[in-house]
Amino acid sequence: MSLHTNLAGRLRNTSLPKSHGLLPVFEAVVNSIQSLEEADRLSTGQITLEIVRNPQQQMHSGKEAEQEIIKGFIITDNGVGFNDANMTSFETLDSDHKIDKGCRGIGRLMWLKAFDLAKVDSIFHHNGNFHQRQFSFSAQNGVQSEPVADVSDKTARTVLTLDGFDKTYFSSCRKTASAIAEALLEHCLWYFVRNPTIPCIVVKDGSETINLSTIFDQCMHSKATSEPVKIKEHSFELTHIKFRASVNKNHSMFLCAAGRVVKEEFISKKVPGLFGTISDNDGKFTYACYVTSPYLDEHVRSERTAFNIPENIDDLTSDLEVSLSEIRDTVVSKTKEYLSEYLQENMKAGRERVDAFVAHKAPRYRSIISHMNESELTVDPKISDKDLELHLHRQYFEVESALLDEGHEIMNPVVESNFEEYQSRLSDYLQKANDFKQSDLTNYVSHRRTIIDLLEKNIEQLDNGKYAREDLIHQLIMPMQKDSTQTPLDACNLWLIDERLAFHDYLASDKPLTSMPITGSESGKEPDLCALNVCDNPILVSDKKSLPLASITVVEIKRPMRNDAKSGEEKDPIEQALNYLDRVREGQTKTATGKLIPNSRDIPGFCYIICDLTPTVVQRCRIFDLTPTHDHMGYFGYSKSYSAFIEVISYNQLVQSAKERNRAFFDKLGLPTT
Repeated sequence: MSLHTNLAGRLRNTSLPKSHGLLPVFEAVVNSIQSLEEADRLSTGQITLEIVRNPQQQMHSGKEAEQEIIKGFIITDNGVGFNDANMTSFETLDSDHKIDKGCRGIGRLMWLKAFDLAKVDSIFHHNGNFHQRQFSFSAQNGVQSEPVADVSDKTARTVLTLDGFDKTYFSSCRKTASAIAEALLEHCLWYFVRNPTIPCIVVKDGSETINLSTIFDQCMHSKATSEPVKIKEHSFELTHIKFRASVNKNHSMFLCAAGRVVKEEFISKKVPGLFGTISDNDGKFTYACYVTSPYLDEHVRSERTAFNIPENIDDLTSDLEVSLSEIRDTVVSKTKEYLSEYLQENMKAGRERVDAFVAHKAPRYRSIISHMNESELTVDPKISDKDLELHLHRQYFEVESALLDEGHEIMNPVVESNFEEYQSRLSDYLQKANDFKQSDLTNYVSHRRTIIDLLEKNIEQLDNGKYAREDLIHQLIMPMQKDSTQTPLDACNLWLIDERLAFHDYLASDKPLTSMPITGSESGKEPDLCALNVCDNPILVSDKKSLPLASITVVEIKRPMRNDAKSGEEKDPIEQALNYLDRVREGQTKTATGKLIPNSRDIPGFCYIICDLTPTVVQRCRIFDLTPTHDHMGYFGYSKSYSAFIEVISYNQLVQSAKERNRAFFDKLGLPTT
């Protein structure tokens, strides 16, 4: 029974990713190399890859230099040619001709995925005579051949023309002659490394000619080194190559099949110390490992764009299958051994980068860094603070997760377990847990250092000679238009003013009455216990749910260097705070639970005014008979008529006082306090 092939249908079922548009061209060059091998002409062989451009169209985008659009390619070689055996193979899909060389018999299908038309003009030797075979190949017409003719030309050759480069593939491929030549060398590199003789392969683009052997010599830092390895029962060969640093390649692993590169993976982050360029006695280089194996040859997909190999294998006892992760782990392990003497300096510099960052900018990790994987603590010394923080946070999370998992086991011991062993495990676990608690405390103290720095920056004069608005400073102390039902305690920084303010029952910040569900007021101006004056951005704190209230605190924040204070609630921050306190005591407001506050003049009041001691503010302090602090950076006093303690705090005093209260913690962590 004969089977018929639908060429158009077969092309639809053939995969060629858009980023692999040059693969059919490179595979044609590999075919030429094999043709020269078959003719026993490698040492004298000549292969030319000519780029054919369309001079009528120009491309004006992309990072590479402007080039005329590529119309197609012409590949010429002086190999064995399209003799009868090769032609029969060409006309047979999935042919097993040259299967011993890893050929899958679908290369010509790849031509038609990226190009409209392929034309072949070949002269070959047969029975003492030379013959010429010409044919075309397209999706619409299949193979259309001219009769084979005798020729007087005694030179075997094949000219393959690939015409009508699909614009989708063109837009995703390399476009300059040098870039295409480098990509071709990378695809065929195994031939250059393996063979003492390699045909002359050149890339031609108009008047420009590039010899791949020249590029190879320029790229190679030193001679390649091969190493056989076993993965389960399968044999692999690793070829370690050092490229000159000027090539600007990444440190990579290349999985090959049938002498071609199929898959590339960057391995810099998998090998400690393998980042940037590394050096030996001959200078700087980048590293590549080429992996070959009969196993890879057998499991490569027909299009040679990937492997039919799973990332992981569930049955780890199987000796028949190898996973990509096992291959990768083997390569990483052997790479560490091969590069060990070159990586020491990088590893030292990377660890020093982590230690310096932890010591000066992220002390929270200091107590738990000993529990992290050592290989993850060797980073690129050029890594940014942001990326390093994210990296350490990921490691922190992994260690913390493992600790939680261990904690469940520790706290639910097996009855039959050895007591001494359990006691030792418990001791180790408690030490880890203690280290994490120290880390949490360190993180909190570091946060305080950052908040003080931000406050100090916000009270400085701006470039335009003005000062920051009070709402910027307000946001540092507590988010505006929020209350304690909407804002967690750790989002507030009331400790900047007074550590005791952290212990409150209810707190409201810059909220008008009409937005508060706990009041029945229709007014947008009159404040109550849970609302703050919109214009003046006060902060109100109560420290007790039950009635009567234990105390009420009002905080007023003014723009730095504001110098317009005068008598009247609208202009005097001291009057504003006291009058606000008075309204609360007069029973005009409700508690956080909705209860009316009884009219009581006995509720202690605390008023904090945060502002600079400008002349008008100093004058208002004297009128209220307030006493200067010993450092003359603030005023304090008690108003009998309002039964309230008043404290006017300058911004300099606010920063200085916060630093002094936290100095012991900062010193312990090695954080600067000046």
